[in-house]
Amino acid sequence: MTGPSTPPPPPVGGVLWSVAGDVRALLMLPSALALQVAHPAVGAGVDEHSVFRTDPWGRGERSLRSVLLWVYGGEAAAEEGRRLRRLHRTIQGTDAHGRRYHALTPSHYSWVHATGFPVYQRGLSLLHRPLTEAQERQLYAEWLQVGRILGIHDRDMPQTVEEFWPSFRKRLGELEDTVVLRELVATDQPVPPPDRGPLPLRLLLRALWPVILPRLARFRSFVTVGLMPAEARAALGLEWSDAQERRLRRFARVVRVVVPALPERLRYLPLAREARHEARREARRAARCEARREARHEARREARRAARCEARREAFRELSAPGRRA
Repeated sequence: MTGPSTPPPPPVGGVLWSVAGDVRALLMLPSALALQVAHPAVGAGVDEHSVFRTDPWGRGERSLRSVLLWVYGGEAAAEEGRRLRRLHRTIQGTDAHGRRYHALTPSHYSWVHATGFPVYQRGLSLLHRPLTEAQERQLYAEWLQVGRILGIHDRDMPQTVEEFWPSFRKRLGELEDTVVLRELVATDQPVPPPDRGPLPLRLLLRALWPVILPRLARFRSFVTVGLMPAEARAALGLEWSDAQERRLRRFARVVRVVVPALPERLRYLPLAREARHEARREARRAARCEARREARHEARREARRAARCEARREAFRELSAPGRRA
């Protein structure tokens, strides 16, 4: 149970609940990661301390699980936030310009969180549907809640959508073409075949990897750059043509048609799927409990009505008795 100082996760049935565990989120995450490591301090920390080069699939799996816990973890969400802060306590060093950094410096840590909202907004507008103004405000409010789960103070996060965009655009001036960013958008980086999953699938992927990897790398680079906000691409000097935008929109139209037609076991990632199942089970349990309470209340009301009727009949019988009439 969350205590008074423990921030609760975003609400069941909210915007994040609907989209964070949808498989389309896998297409958006690389853009957020690229924006994060474009910050020189964040990029240096990842460059020096992450295992993303030696264990890319394990690193990706752990990052994805962490993100899903923020939204679907229930009581585990806040613990995941505390775990991440403990993990980042020792991450410090010197960036490419010789400046000291620490991962938990508020401006650095809050930037990692801040990248999620603009990427979600662009990704949802293409891969789902554009957000209404009310939905955008709700998404931002829920993203603030994620920030609190991560241990970020309100003073280090813009508190409204109107405050967010000027802050975000100002911070784009801090970004640069870091080593890690270049690797994330490159199409020629060596990546080993997946080392997890069913053995037959791993063996098949290993055999086909020389054919799959170049195509996968080009697609990853395409969606990473394409799903960034336009002003972020411009700030980083990443090329994006009108033809690429049209190609992305054609791809997005296919995704918008195909993914909603998938069964839930294919549309949602496992942790999200289980959380959604549990929420429905809890809703059904609550509905049954409410129905039983209502039935008990109705039974008591009926018993009281019956008692009053019986009392009136008894009174009438007494008044109608021969001795009473005499």
